[in-house]
Order: sequence, then C-alpha cells, then structure tokens
Amino acid sequence: MIIVGELINSTRRRVEKAITDSDISMIQELARAQAEAGAHYIDVNAGTFDKEEDRYLNWLIENVLDVVDIPCCIDSPNPKAINSALRRHQEISSLVPMINSISLEKKRYGDMLTMLSGTDLKVVALCMSDDGLPETAYDRLQIADKLINGLVKKNVALDNIYVDPLVQSISVNPIFGVEFCKSLDLIKKEFKGIHFMCGLSNISYGMPARKHVNQAFMSMAISHGLDGAIIDPLDKKMTTSIVTAEALSGTDEYCLNFFKAYRAGDIAVI
Repeated sequence: MIIVGELINSTRRRVEKAITDSDISMIQELARAQAEAGAHYIDVNAGTFDKEEDRYLNWLIENVLDVVDIPCCIDSPNPKAINSALRRHQEISSLVPMINSISLEKKRYGDMLTMLSGTDLKVVALCMSDDGLPETAYDRLQIADKLINGLVKKNVALDNIYVDPLVQSISVNPIFGVEFCKSLDLIKKEFKGIHFMCGLSNISYGMPARKHVNQAFMSMAISHGLDGAIIDPLDKKMTTSIVTAEALSGTDEYCLNFFKAYRAGDIAVI
C-alpha cells in the first residue's frame, strides 16, 4: 500500500495558521512524524490561499524536503500552481514527486497532460469530468479509460498512473461505497498493472463515528485491489486495518508485513 500522508493541508486550521505565520517548525514536525510513521509521500496542499497558492506551495515543499527523505505529493486543482511547485521540487531534490491530479475537466486536462508528457512523474488520475461526479462503477471506468489512454499516449508509464475512482459519501447515496469497489475491479481488469489512489475519508462525510466507517471501508477496498490512499499515517487503527486487510487479501506474501508491524508494536490493540 502506497501511503500519502494527508496532514499538511491548508484546509486544516492549524496548518493554515502555520502557513500564514511562517511556522516552519510545525510544518516540519508534521512532515517528520508522517515519514516516521511509514508514509511514502507527504501531501502538500495550500489550496485555501487562492492567489498566494503558488508561493505557499513552494514554501511547503522547501521546508518539507529539508527534513524528510521522501518526495512530496503536490496537491492542487490548479495546473499553474502545480507547475510552479514541481519546478521547485525538482530544483532542490532528485526525488520523484507525485502529482495530484489530472482529470477530464477541460480547465486542467490539457495543461496537465502537457506537463506530464514524457516524464517519470507519478500522477493521480482523478475520475472527474465536466459532466459532473461519477455515480456508478461504469461511469468511473469510462473516465478512467480516457485518462489512462491519454496519459499512455503521452509516454507516461502505466506503472506511474494512480487512478482515483473518486470516493463519495454513503450518507449521500448508500451505493457509493459498493460502486467504488466495483470500479476497482473493472479498471484493474481492463488495465493490468494500474495502481489506485484515493482520499478515503470522503466515504464517511456526514456520518457519525467516521473513523470506524473509514477503517471498515479501507479493508473492503483493499480486498478489491486498492493499493494507495491519502490518509493520516499517524492513525494507528487505520494503519492496522491496512496491514491486516493486506494479509487477509493475499497481497502480503507470507504475512511478512503484518508480522513486522506486530513486532514493531504498530498493531493497534483492540
């Protein structure tokens, strides 16, 4: 499971304040903690700042990469902001970042495709278009097909593409969890070797006991092939759900990762 640490996001009040206050120590503490907890990428998002997003994204990347040896996941719907942040990331590190994200929305598809063409960047391909949010697994497959083929034609390796079928809340429509998992089955059948990524906590929006819903859904999604998620890696119950589900689904050979996590004290006590 590829873990993208979600905590450095300006939608979180503490992070937004740290950014506006230039609180480097707070940002670096969050980066270090997530890396030490096993994150493979540190998500950086400054989307709440609108016109200052470019500057703040660069600032986040500089300070994160100063203290961790893992790359950033550059998270913005704005191609201009992503391009600026990508250049800064490449200037100060040889680590290959993840780009979050490209979608079929006209306002970003063309610019993002040009930016990604012929690169070895990891990219999240978000199943969203100008027609609105997909509801069924088939809707997601149709969008994923266009995104994947568009990227591959621009010499982006299939192994570098992480499809995000788009998690939506079951409080809005109870079929959304099931349809998301069905879409994993359909997409991986059509595109052998494709990877997946998602902001999993959206599943519980508007629900009570959200963490319990998220943990159960993580296990469910892993059994259908989910191999990447944007989560809080400091949430030991969630990471326990991940290693347990991987062992049960047969993706953890000889349960080695589960035993390793247990011996390290990383399995949450129920």
